[in-house]
Amino acid sequence: MTIELLIHAIVRQTTILIAQLATARGLRAPLAHVANQVFLDLVAELERQGVSRTVSADMFGLGLRSYRRKIQRLSESGTDRGRSLWEVVLEYVKSTGLVARRDVLARFPRDEERQLRAVLHDLCESQLVFASGSGATAMYRAASEEELVALQRERGAEGADELVMALMYREGPLTAKDISGQAQVDASVIESTLTRLVEAGRVERVESDGKVLYGATEGLIIPLGAPVGWEAAVFDHFKALVKTIITRLHDDRSTPELAEGIGGSTYTMDVWEGHPLKDEVYGTLARLRGELSELRARVQAYEEPQPDAFTRAVIYVGQSLTAENHEALE
Repeated sequence: MTIELLIHAIVRQTTILIAQLATARGLRAPLAHVANQVFLDLVAELERQGVSRTVSADMFGLGLRSYRRKIQRLSESGTDRGRSLWEVVLEYVKSTGLVARRDVLARFPRDEERQLRAVLHDLCESQLVFASGSGATAMYRAASEEELVALQRERGAEGADELVMALMYREGPLTAKDISGQAQVDASVIESTLTRLVEAGRVERVESDGKVLYGATEGLIIPLGAPVGWEAAVFDHFKALVKTIITRLHDDRSTPELAEGIGGSTYTMDVWEGHPLKDEVYGTLARLRGELSELRARVQAYEEPQPDAFTRAVIYVGQSLTAENHEALE
């Protein structure tokens, strides 16, 4: 399989996952920024890996000038340089109180109207901004602090807590702005979540190089069948999968004892009613969970202080059962 085919296949599976998440449990999550954000994230990651912009532009099939213009257009407002369009539009609506769409368009004359309309739509879908009317005379106002708190409660504050914990545990320490940017959620909502986690002792607030950073003080454990926190579990599982694949691609043989412990396998078994091993196949996940939970508890109970340098072993297990039919596959 060529790399191009592999990339297309992975993108396809990822878009299926995003579409399922966007409509999970009857919700309709806003997707206005997804395509642009994917582009910007790819650009940032390529630059982090040392790929020049000339090469990156060619990888996207763009001329260098067009590539630079696209990055500038998506990463910052053409009117207010150095700040994202999403950020400055929300700030403007907040400061105005009540504003018509035509006034928003007039406030940002150097930004494309299509982009401005998409940002307004996304802010309304996120319920950070409320709209009434339609067309050029549509009116917008920002959600109040009380409404943001109510919205967070309605969506499940505990679920938000777990997802923020997952971000900090896997990628922290992070600033509040970093978390807000990754989640595309208003900073005030993130800050209230962080305040709650700090007060609960689950998050530590530290200052480093003039920045305020937040880091997890505990591991991430989502109990089986927990009514909240499934979003964090999905993120953590996906993050572990991606991290394992990336580490395997690097195939670092400089530390053989680590290389031998990196990788994954997928096992598919067809069973049916009356098959002597059906129950054993179905029960494998529960057995593995029990063994790994017991192992994790013993590791955490070890009382010696953790040194600065250590190895983090991440083991992820999953299982799916689907009803298949040979006639449907023919």
